[in-house]
Amino acid sequence: MIRKLPIIVLAALIIAGGAWLLIPQQNPQMPQLGAANAQTVEADPSAIADMVLGDEAATIEVIEYASYTCPHCRSFHEGDFKELKADYIDTGKIQFTYREVYFDRFGLWASMVARCGGEDRFFGITDLIYEQQREWTQGAPADIAENLRRIGLTAGLTNEELDACFSDGEKAQNLVAWYEANASADGVRSTPTFIIDGTTYSNMSIGEFRRILDGKL
Repeated sequence: MIRKLPIIVLAALIIAGGAWLLIPQQNPQMPQLGAANAQTVEADPSAIADMVLGDEAATIEVIEYASYTCPHCRSFHEGDFKELKADYIDTGKIQFTYREVYFDRFGLWASMVARCGGEDRFFGITDLIYEQQREWTQGAPADIAENLRRIGLTAGLTNEELDACFSDGEKAQNLVAWYEANASADGVRSTPTFIIDGTTYSNMSIGEFRRILDGKL
């Protein structure tokens, strides 16, 4: 079943020494670990960059809205996305933009780790996060934070770099504001959602992708 997007961010907290946002889920009550309060800053969604693959001169634009904790998104990235990348992105036929959405606090934490390496490492870290989704999402919140740290280290980030990213409360708030603005503007209600040249599609197979894209080429 495709999971629906939450609407409201409830609170900010610091967990295991880093700044994280608490996003509503079935059981929003969560013990605080580490410092008790996070500094509140004015969110600036324009400070967050889109993560893009492909030729900027491509005639077709594909945007994916996805959550790192969404099993359907994992399945897409482990399978059909590889064909889409090889046949359409790497060949310059489409420009592909990946936009994160946050079902829960853990999806936000994963996004902060993926972005910790900058644009050059983002998609490589994203692949690792999806490949290990079943493993890193297990355990208490502190365990999940440590699991994500290990993924970052595997991707070549240092503990110092990860500490800086984990403690960036301003970026966390900017990310949530960015996600909410995007989801509202594009009418996104579930993941994965794909927008192809302005038209919205729900989760679909690579065959359906090919039919739509080939019809535009």
